[in-house]
Amino acid sequence: MKEKIILISGAVVYKRKKGEKPLWFLVRLGSESNWEIPKTTARRGESSVRASIRAMGEQGGMRAKVLEEVGRSNGTATISGRPIAQRTLYYLMVCKEQNEVLGYEETEWMTYAKAVKRLESKREASLLKKAKEILGELDKKRKERKKLEEQAIAG
Repeated sequence: MKEKIILISGAVVYKRKKGEKPLWFLVRLGSESNWEIPKTTARRGESSVRASIRAMGEQGGMRAKVLEEVGRSNGTATISGRPIAQRTLYYLMVCKEQNEVLGYEETEWMTYAKAVKRLESKREASLLKKAKEILGELDKKRKERKKLEEQAIAG
């Protein structure tokens, strides 16, 4: 019998106004809970990428685009007294459009420094750091591509 694995998708979402530093989206599931990266369980037949896009649309009230995978983790959850394997995949996402947030008790867009301090989980803090680094690399590539295009036009 094949072992059942629960697939969890984490969304490391940012938004940025032109010329400003990015703001990162964190959630709290209750007033007593810690701030965390939003996560959702993938539905049967649903990919982890699709689950992140769906969750941000349904719960986060936003249209978001997946840019790149940030990291993975494995663990176990206890359901009905039985341990079940859990695999979590985290994605760097950009918020394209924001509406009313419906699925979280509390949400906040915050600077990287504030977000890292708010995250209790060391794993999530390191994933946020990696997401910030990936975003920096993507920005650098975008600037290089733009410069090459300008040179080609001027050439």
